Amino acid sequence: MAEHRLVLISVVLPLAAACAYGLAVTRGKLAWVAVFMFAVLCLLRVWSRCSRAGVPSVCVLVLGDIGRSPRMQYHCLSLSRHGYGVTLLGYRVTKPHPDLLNEKNIQICPISEVKGLTVGPAVLRYIVKVVLQCLQLFYALLRIDAPHFILLQNPPGLPSIAVAWFICLLRASKLMIDWHNYGYTIMALSLGERNPIVRLAKWYEKLFGRLSDYNLCVTNAMKEDLSTNWNIKAVTLYDRPPSRFKESALEDQHHLYLKLSKDYPSFRSRETTVDDTGDQTAFTERDQVSGLVAPIPVRPALLISSTSWTEDEDFSVLLEALEEYEDFIKEGAKLPDLVCVITGTVWLK
Repeated sequence: MAEHRLVLISVVLPLAAACAYGLAVTRGKLAWVAVFMFAVLCLLRVWSRCSRAGVPSVCVLVLGDIGRSPRMQYHCLSLSRHGYGVTLLGYRVTKPHPDLLNEKNIQICPISEVKGLTVGPAVLRYIVKVVLQCLQLFYALLRIDAPHFILLQNPPGLPSIAVAWFICLLRASKLMIDWHNYGYTIMALSLGERNPIVRLAKWYEKLFGRLSDYNLCVTNAMKEDLSTNWNIKAVTLYDRPPSRFKESALEDQHHLYLKLSKDYPSFRSRETTVDDTGDQTAFTERDQVSGLVAPIPVRPALLISSTSWTEDEDFSVLLEALEEYEDFIKEGAKLPDLVCVITGTVWLK
């Protein structure tokens, strides 16, 4: 409390004196409005600093589905387990991970997805949607307690980076951006690089990206690109699977393969002599005597990959690699058969 009083005395009183002086010497209304707005901004920053709780806090902002943002969920869990109070803002379409729901230091504040106009020119619909999102984010970020940090996922960064930066300015918080990609490059896939909206988005992303206090990224290539082209210093934070990811027991694998074999023939047994008793799959078999499950000696390799099926993800790299793999086999290479499992449910699928 003594520290708060010191801040109020050392900042607010001189600020009030400056306002009084501005009122006395300023004849133009515009200049007085500027002085008044500056005073309000400073008062808000001081009030935010004084009203914060002792526990450091972070607002994690995801302008997307929380349940489909595993990296941001892991950020929340890690911050919470290191003593931070976490407020998670985002769309709650799919269910988040149970650990996130059970963590007492994490508060989820869902926001609804803005649809905007459904008719009219595309540019007008986009502008209206951005304006509505700005208002929504302003309200959502102002109704929570002032955090020490705002951690923002980018993309999407329009308009979330600008809104988060302005809220940080008002509430004396620090802005941290987690760069997954560039938003303007995703827009360019559908609109083209020379489109005025794409150029504006690139300028916007570069400008407000430089105004951030801290930056994270997913690869060293992204880190170098941010530094070289935009003069943004970032720290590479690789994705790492949590402790719950581990090899499943053979019994569990066998049950999973049996379940999948009902809908996908690639998981079924390739032995025509085996009856449909559920004792064998393409990968595992149960011993008739001991009842134990063991891997089949000659079995295909199982390749699993997830994808968002969006335009910015070039999944043709894997498909071309599979074609080359098949060519090697045709040329006589001794390679196992492949069963490829590709997950993801988005419209491009």
